[in-house]
Amino acid sequence: MADGMTITSLRGQVSDEEWQARLDLAAMYRLTASYGWTDLIFTHISHRVPGPDHHFLINPYGLFFEEITASSLVKVDLEGNIVQETPYFINPAGFTIHSAIHAAREDANVVMHLHTDDGVAVSSHKEGLMPLNQTSMIARHDLSYHDYEGIALDHGERERLVADMGQTNAMILRNHGTLTVGGTAAECFLRMFFLERACSMQVRTLSAGRDNVLLGTPEIQDVVRGQSAAGGMGTLANTLVWPGLLRRLARENPGFDE
Repeated sequence: MADGMTITSLRGQVSDEEWQARLDLAAMYRLTASYGWTDLIFTHISHRVPGPDHHFLINPYGLFFEEITASSLVKVDLEGNIVQETPYFINPAGFTIHSAIHAAREDANVVMHLHTDDGVAVSSHKEGLMPLNQTSMIARHDLSYHDYEGIALDHGERERLVADMGQTNAMILRNHGTLTVGGTAAECFLRMFFLERACSMQVRTLSAGRDNVLLGTPEIQDVVRGQSAAGGMGTLANTLVWPGLLRRLARENPGFDE
């Protein structure tokens, strides 16, 4: 742990449902680090705690993502109050974004926000995410945009962010980064995987110049939209992709489940 802090294990000290949420969220943080999607300590992923209290878990501010464990995650309410004893505090900007979505979207149990090089690059493109390839067309059908308002410290921005997001499950925060939500950690992570790869592909493709790229036609975009909507994101993410990611994590960076 950072600064030599020792975190007491919460295994058996919280409900089984909360412990599972902690395991899944800690795994997301470790996987985000393994994919190179971190920005030191300055992005965040959150997971709603099952139950009537509208609490959610978020990263302890100051820990690198590869250090985060299930027990070190911080539990807060929708007002930003820490509701469980911890030596850590949270990122105020992270609270602004995540509390807005958790409060407005009952289906958004998990919220992931990144500042990757390629995600931020595409967030600064006037055209946003372009229909350049299969991956981008998968991501685009469920994507919204929110204009930059500065570092997310103004709680007044929450209403505008939620309105811009609507019922989509992915968002590009212009001049800022990427965001996805999901009913489960698996769904949220897989959506981000597609969105981030699409952004990286766009940056590489545009190295050829805007006039030298081939865009998917409106007709083929409609085909991919229909295929994506019918493709069963939940089944794919939860039963196939996520178990494999957890096996990889157990091999390469064990300890998230402490």
